[in-house]
Amino acid sequence: MPKQVTAQERSDEELLIAMKSGDRSAFVAIYERYWRKLHAESFKRLKNMQQIEELVQDIFSDLWLKRDSKEILNLRNYLMMCTRYQVFAIYRKEKSNPDFEEPMENMAFYSVNADSRLNEKDMKSCIDIWLKQQPTKRGEIFRLKYREDMSTKEIGEVLNISQKTVQNQLVTSYNSLREFMKKMTTILSSAAW
Repeated sequence: MPKQVTAQERSDEELLIAMKSGDRSAFVAIYERYWRKLHAESFKRLKNMQQIEELVQDIFSDLWLKRDSKEILNLRNYLMMCTRYQVFAIYRKEKSNPDFEEPMENMAFYSVNADSRLNEKDMKSCIDIWLKQQPTKRGEIFRLKYREDMSTKEIGEVLNISQKTVQNQLVTSYNSLREFMKKMTTILSSAAW
């Protein structure tokens, strides 16, 4: 008789499918797998335990309540993006400037929703094309930040440059990538019609 796979042993994709069909144990497994990560991600930026706990609770409540309408391709990325967006929303609501060591962190990097003409694969391809067009150092900083999930301080230490230089390069990258993605979205959208 084959061994039963527990919810904790299932992949994110399997858990998402089960959760969409109303399986509470799958939702609990997702919560157990990710709540600490979201808490840590929020803490890096907020430092207010009450806000952090509410933020994490809101993200998971939304995930469960809207499970039927969400089209999630990558659960970890989706939850991290939600966390960063919620942190940004808190700062916007309080009309204060984020007290981050990393100014890029208060910006949603990009938004993917069910209506988007670009799927995750297209976006990754577009980002890869954009990266090839960047100066070597800027591309390396971007890769370390967004693919290796390093802080600006860590990147500065690895590349032997100041944290301020890293931050400036990330702001330049963000603006350049945003413009590039707008153009690519337009091109891909018109090609789809």
